Amino acid sequence: MKTSESLPLLVIVGPTAVGKTALSLVLARWLDGEIVSADSRLFYRGMDIGTAKPTPAERASVPHHLIDIADPDQTVGLARFRRLAQAAIADIHARRRLPILVGGTGQYVRAVVEGWSPPAVPPDPALRAELEEQARREGTAALVARLAALDPQAATQIDPRNLRRLVRALEVCLSTGRPFSAQRERVPPPYRTLQVGLTMERGALYARADARIAQMMAAGLEEEVRRLLSAGYGWHLPAMSGLGYGQFRPYFEGQATLEEVVAEIQRATRRFIRHQYNWFRLSDPTIHWFTVTEHVAEEVSAFVEGWIVR
Repeated sequence: MKTSESLPLLVIVGPTAVGKTALSLVLARWLDGEIVSADSRLFYRGMDIGTAKPTPAERASVPHHLIDIADPDQTVGLARFRRLAQAAIADIHARRRLPILVGGTGQYVRAVVEGWSPPAVPPDPALRAELEEQARREGTAALVARLAALDPQAATQIDPRNLRRLVRALEVCLSTGRPFSAQRERVPPPYRTLQVGLTMERGALYARADARIAQMMAAGLEEEVRRLLSAGYGWHLPAMSGLGYGQFRPYFEGQATLEEVVAEIQRATRRFIRHQYNWFRLSDPTIHWFTVTEHVAEEVSAFVEGWIVR
């Protein structure tokens, strides 16, 4: 039986468009590693361009896990993700390779790194529909207020714009009669973990994100959204209302131009980047931050090599 000291886990975090995918590919090739995605946007089949999913060539060059594991009308909750991620990491360890957890979805990364045990409360479609209808009528602020009365800690931790997480927290509170935050137990994971964070000056990162959005449009993002709609995936689905997809709704309903859609994706991406920095704080002592330069891969590789030989 391997001890926890013999189960290394390399983690790469940071905001969208900062270069996590490129770095993870370099490190995986050098360290004989495999990549486990902790980006919730990459779970869904057919949503490739708008999520900046690794290309087929990149995925062929390095094994990837937890990409394309669900259809857009399915839900991959935190509890299911944690089980799948732990299984993938164990499988990689069993083959004597290095698992590299990569992603910008903070709660998914922490669920693995910190050993969260999310409450195993099954979905309640009727309750969810009721809460979503309340949000439509009164706005998400009404759900925040309702959650604050039941679980003040969760109400302060959840982004008030994140309807899906608000509904889930209320669903757990109302179904169990206990605060959502109190049901997140933590079991120390069996890993020796190194967390590496990538960052860059905010203005430069915004410009980089804008350039990537332009590339997505040139690559056919509009057509990708059209295909998803034609396949029957509606705007009510969490995957279709997310970043890079939901902003197209006014366009397809004849209420916005394509230029306005692009501008809204840019604004939403900047909000998302700010939200990610709230999860992955530069002051977090458990994350070793590197500023992105042309030599960042070499700098991180040297740092990781020192950790591996310890």
